[in-house]
Amino acid sequence: MLVGIMSDSHDYMPRIRAAIKTFIDAGAGAVIHAGDFISPLTFDCFKGLDVPFHAVFGNNDGEKFLLRARFAPLGQIHERFCKTGIAGRRFIITHENDVVDSLARSGDYDVVVYGHSHGIDLRRLGGTLVVNPGEVCGWLSGRSTAALLDTDSLDVRIVDLA
Repeated sequence: MLVGIMSDSHDYMPRIRAAIKTFIDAGAGAVIHAGDFISPLTFDCFKGLDVPFHAVFGNNDGEKFLLRARFAPLGQIHERFCKTGIAGRRFIITHENDVVDSLARSGDYDVVVYGHSHGIDLRRLGGTLVVNPGEVCGWLSGRSTAALLDTDSLDVRIVDLA
């Protein structure tokens, strides 16, 4: 199964729409957002999703009540961590990068997904794949990206959204 992974969308609605379109066109069976949606208005960009949605809040998500309410039809936005199974793989999703290496080294997860740094990070620590898809918004790096993860092979492809 393909999983669409995004983070740090920061209200950039045209790029959010591009990410969602990429995921739908690729046939993703699930979508992950690793935080920093910012505005509840961004939900409108996600309306075409008809697959499981897994998400965490980021450090810039202030209107959490309304974000949760708007995204409820798709799935829950978790506070700091989201532990979930997707296609037989054990995932943990977080926004902050301070615990990523410890989570990966624990051996409890097949995949650790995070955001916050706005930089792409694809690596293995032991048997765990670490994925930061970069930033959807492209504000800091100048590159608007998301990722597609194949749960069978654990191969990841970075997709440029601009």
